[in-house]
Amino acid sequence: MQKILSLLVLAALSTSVLAQQKSAADGIAEYRAMLADGNPAELFEARGEDLWKKKRGPKNASLEQCNLGKGPGVVKGAFVELPRWFPDTGKVQDLESRLLTCMETLQGFDAKVIATTPFGKGEQVSMEGLTAWISAESKGMRFNLPQSHSQEKVNYELGKRAFFYRAGPYDFSCASCHGQAGKRIRLQDLPELTKNPGDGVGFAAWPAYRVSSGEMWSMQRRLNDCYRQQRFPYPGYASDVTIALGVYMGVNARGAESVAPALKR
Repeated sequence: MQKILSLLVLAALSTSVLAQQKSAADGIAEYRAMLADGNPAELFEARGEDLWKKKRGPKNASLEQCNLGKGPGVVKGAFVELPRWFPDTGKVQDLESRLLTCMETLQGFDAKVIATTPFGKGEQVSMEGLTAWISAESKGMRFNLPQSHSQEKVNYELGKRAFFYRAGPYDFSCASCHGQAGKRIRLQDLPELTKNPGDGVGFAAWPAYRVSSGEMWSMQRRLNDCYRQQRFPYPGYASDVTIALGVYMGVNARGAESVAPALKR
């Protein structure tokens, strides 16, 4: 009888813990849903559209002839196919590195200066708006990153190696948090990014507006913060390793619906 009572108590405790975990996750989801109607990302989107069409830089030109992969000036549907290989640069580029190319060639900005400018400063503020608007133009579409070019395949493999690479004082890797299902940090569920993470959960949600900091974060900034949490040195902005990680996660997210720019805590 005592053994049965003990088992019943353990079962009740387990049920209680699971209920609390579910409640926390549901609470966060409800919080996001309440804020989604007035997502401040919309303000960044409006700024980004203006920046795309406005003549700026030493050449006094707009970005309306920028080729994001679907032809000069075509924005809709481009985001869900990035990163991809571009023949004019001979490189695989994500959205931000491609924008750097266009801002330099079309408008005359110095891409290296922008790349070394801290987040939230100078032309990095322009990047926040541009990435918000461009991603919003593909909202609701499904990710379908190309893998036909040999360099796209190479970048996928490099991104995979970077994702599982363990180092630093805590022996962390990207996979430490995002390599298995069912993991969480504090009250937040951690998406598994080694396979399709589901609609808008992982890769498909960035760029996103961070409520906790009141800032728009691009994928490049998200990866930068991941490296910080692993106690790694910061990667270079639009560097080969961050682009390769984008290819790896993006290909794994094939079929997931883009909800970017999303809302994050």
